[in-house]
Amino acid sequence: MKKIIELKNISKSFDGETVLDNISLDIYDNEFITLLGPSGCGKTTTLRMIGGFEHPDEGDIMFMGERINDTPPHKRNVNTVFQRYALFPHLNVFENVAFPLRERKLPKKEINEKVNQMLSLVMLSNFADRRVTSLSGGQQQRVAIARALINHPKVLLLDEPLGALDLKLRKDMQQELKKIQKSTGITFIFVTHDQEEALSMSDTIVVMSEGKIQQIGTPTDIYNEPKNAFVADFIGESNIIDGTMLENYTVNFSGHTFKCLDTGFENGEQVDVVVRPEDVDIVPENEGMLSGVVTNVTFMGVHNEIIVDIGGFKWMIQTTDSVNVDERIGISLDPDAIHIMKKSKYSGMFGDYSSYSNELDELSNPGGDE
Repeated sequence: MKKIIELKNISKSFDGETVLDNISLDIYDNEFITLLGPSGCGKTTTLRMIGGFEHPDEGDIMFMGERINDTPPHKRNVNTVFQRYALFPHLNVFENVAFPLRERKLPKKEINEKVNQMLSLVMLSNFADRRVTSLSGGQQQRVAIARALINHPKVLLLDEPLGALDLKLRKDMQQELKKIQKSTGITFIFVTHDQEEALSMSDTIVVMSEGKIQQIGTPTDIYNEPKNAFVADFIGESNIIDGTMLENYTVNFSGHTFKCLDTGFENGEQVDVVVRPEDVDIVPENEGMLSGVVTNVTFMGVHNEIIVDIGGFKWMIQTTDSVNVDERIGISLDPDAIHIMKKSKYSGMFGDYSSYSNELDELSNPGGDE
């Protein structure tokens, strides 16, 4: 694939506070790439720099091989769709979409053809004469996307565009956006803090925290092979336990030695061990590799989410098995359920669900212990 945007050693501060800390990123033609992370991680600032709305303190932004640090937004072959769609309330759907073409003074026939083509793409052909104020949130978003795409930019920037929609509409629009991206061949750069949204839509996910890129990879790679405890915790639920790598393919944690699929660590190296809740098998206590007592059970519809105290560490397990609070159970782990990560600044901050249980205790006992 052809490289379309390069961010080279980009740093940015606001009022003395570092928002982006020496990040580098390559973005490719016809890619759906998502910048994912919590509020304040730097993802929107990164997007705004690509769009030309912010300028880096250090580093270079390259577009198709040319440095564009000082190129104003309207001269970049990039369009943006914001969470607030910024539609013109006095214009109907057709005229909102046609606006960029009228600004360029294109012939009327060409405008009609392009607008009708774009309305068909976003499934709004029957809404051309409607006022945008009469549309639902999802329909308004489609109008904003059609208007942003009408000039066929090389890159479309989307800053949390689904944030204002309800859950079902969000899911519908996730699929629509992916379909539109594939049919147009335009590079989409999408910003969200919603992990599920990122996993379901993206070719590539860039996980960010504290102004740094923590990991870049496909959704499968990010979920199955997280680089550190922050990524493992932010993408889905994870049990993250202190462990010791005894040798290649062998790790010790929670007082038991397990076979795993990981290599490349020093013998005796202290590591973080990740086990996803859905990868834990519940067995009778006497058959378990580890055993503990169930402290909480929550019915989630498709599965039960249970918290199990194993040696003082609270594990989360997602299972279709039925268990009861205070029941003693065993757990079994296959080698491919265990993922080993190097220690990082995030080690010890995530993965123990004691807070989950404490919050429930506080809710059930609002008076607390004086």
